[in-house]
Amino acid sequence: MREIKLTQGRDIELIKDLVRRFQVTDRSLEKKVEEILEDVKKRGDEALLAYTREFDCPSFTLEQLKVEEEAIEAAITNCEAEFVETLKLAAKNIRAFHEKQLPKSWFITREDGTIMGQMVRAVGSAGLYCPGGKGGTTPLVSTVLMNAIPAKIAGVERLAMVTPPDEKGGISPYLMVAAKIAGVDEIYKVGSAWAIAALAYGSDSIDPVDVIVGPGNIFVTLAKKLVSGLVGIDMIAGPSEVLIIADSSANPELIAADLLSQAEHDPMAMCCLVTTDESLLASVKSCLEEQLRDLPRKEICRESLKSNGVLILVHDLIEAAWVSNEIAPEHLELYVEEPWELLTQIKNAGAIFLGANTPESVGDYIAGPNHVLPTMGTARFSSALSVDTFLKRSSVISYSRSALLKDGPHVARLARAEGLEAHARSVLKRIE
Repeated sequence: MREIKLTQGRDIELIKDLVRRFQVTDRSLEKKVEEILEDVKKRGDEALLAYTREFDCPSFTLEQLKVEEEAIEAAITNCEAEFVETLKLAAKNIRAFHEKQLPKSWFITREDGTIMGQMVRAVGSAGLYCPGGKGGTTPLVSTVLMNAIPAKIAGVERLAMVTPPDEKGGISPYLMVAAKIAGVDEIYKVGSAWAIAALAYGSDSIDPVDVIVGPGNIFVTLAKKLVSGLVGIDMIAGPSEVLIIADSSANPELIAADLLSQAEHDPMAMCCLVTTDESLLASVKSCLEEQLRDLPRKEICRESLKSNGVLILVHDLIEAAWVSNEIAPEHLELYVEEPWELLTQIKNAGAIFLGANTPESVGDYIAGPNHVLPTMGTARFSSALSVDTFLKRSSVISYSRSALLKDGPHVARLARAEGLEAHARSVLKRIE
């Protein structure tokens, strides 16, 4: 891991590569995704079948595309009772948190009879992308809950999930159970950029949606970026990130465990420790080596720590907060003696975890707040996926005759100042 000492105060040059950690897209890769999108737009199901046979399951047929209700019920019956219980607990907590986010329509009436307001409505349909479990790994069932439950709370009537099939044309029963608990209406076995194209443009088998959410590889991410505007998307996400602010009260073993919990996601994952205690740095490095030995994904962890692991020594916690605010991490742990005091200094973070008993993992799975968070410094201006992701707002305006007589001349004056005479006359003809 790289070490940085802020010995000269708040030197942005020392952390500038962390602040400006934007992915550079290979233009040739983006062009390939554009070609896939256009192909699905033109050929629909035929293209979906061709790509699925080439990349996922050679024997795949269109009859396998949609997951039937019988298969979902069978998955629920055969799934371990303890796992279903855990999913239901997570869903309960996620639902309780996101129900607090639901806004209401509102109206105000002025003395002259003018009524103005805002009408909040859910989008009609949403698509959820869920990565499949390749190489025997379990797919991200938590992603289904985190994306689907806010959509249903918002009032989305149709929620379609897409996920790539395995080499035999099946999908994980865990995914089907999670989808059922979360309220997903349709499940399709299709993945990568062609699945995003199907959700955006539609095909004979899959109706288009209004909003697309969910994580994926670079092909999925680029596809979402390219269809954005035709449909809404949640965000353009990069590799996972954690930044831990720690003081002398922190346990180095727990810090190491938390850093590794992010490192195992991806070789590109960013793992950063900012501390006021120089001796803690050496202790954490020693704990990392010890804990790495028996981790199943230790090679991924090693690459992440080597390429994107950073240890930063600062003078005090105020300076630590400054570093964190500049980096604007996806996950921020305040592993200090008085975390609630330090919280007042935090401006930019996707999610904030307070104290020794709150590892980032609880936010990934069971606490309730959404784990779909802004990365690559975008926490400076954006937020977690929420109920708002699936809502739209319409302004409502109703003028009385007396109100139009009062405001009309002002409207005409502003319109003519902008050279828009027809705008002015549309009002003046009503009041003359």
